[in-house]
Order: sequence, then C-alpha cells, then structure tokens
Amino acid sequence: MVVDTLDNLQKYASLNPLFAQAIDFILTHDLHAMEVGKTELKGQDLVVNIAQTAPKTKEQAKLETHNAFIDIQIPLSGTEIMGYTAGKDCVPADAAYDAEKDITFFDGLGESYIPVKPGMFAIFFPQDGHAPGITPDGVKKVIVKVKA
Repeated sequence: MVVDTLDNLQKYASLNPLFAQAIDFILTHDLHAMEVGKTELKGQDLVVNIAQTAPKTKEQAKLETHNAFIDIQIPLSGTEIMGYTAGKDCVPADAAYDAEKDITFFDGLGESYIPVKPGMFAIFFPQDGHAPGITPDGVKKVIVKVKA
C-alpha cells in the first residue's frame, strides 16, 4: 500500500507499465468536473471510475483484495478513511474469490485506518487488504483500476 499526496504521484510511475498513462490522465483532467461513470483508457486493463459512495462506518466497510488489478484511489469531495490489513492476514483465509468482479471480501475490521484527504491518493496492490469508503457523508472519488 502507498499513501501520498498528488504532488508526488509521478514518482510512482515506474511501479507498473500502465501507471504512466494513468498518472497522465489524473494530472491532465479536471476530475471534479467528471460525471460518475467509467472511462476506459486502455480497454479493460486501465479504467478510470468516478464513483459516489454512500456513508459507511468501519463496521460496514468490508476488507477486500483484488487478484488481477491494482487500485489507485483518490477522494475528491472529502476525507475518506481507508482500512488496511495485509492480504495474508485477512480472514477467513479461504474466502471466496469472485473472478468476474476480481474481488474477495473478508471478515473483521482493518488492522489500521488511514485518513486520505482530497489532494492525496492511496494505491492498493493485490497483496493489500483494504476497506475503503469510510465516511460519515459519502464521498466523490476516483478509482483507477490498473491491470497488475
């Protein structure tokens, strides 16, 4: 997992072959003006999703992992709390994987919680269990799905 400010986003371009294109899109588009929905940048391998979340508590936010994709998550309209637990420590160890949606949900709370404010981002790799979307009011956010 990486948490940093958007000012430093370009420093992470070498982490994945598709990150440079994703970062270029993030830095050259007015994300706040974009409507809720998905934009394919490179077919299904690189997708920008503008989402509006509903209010959610830590108890309502399920830990999740993705096998095939990396998430770059950027809150736009307010601070979003994101839970984290290393994927190897998520329980149950035999939780069902949904290949169509590339997601596994786990039980329990995250081991740690990080506030991610507008102007910041979080990157979750396949080994990172994360519980996003924790906000009292919901938040407009960007979720970039990058083929791992």
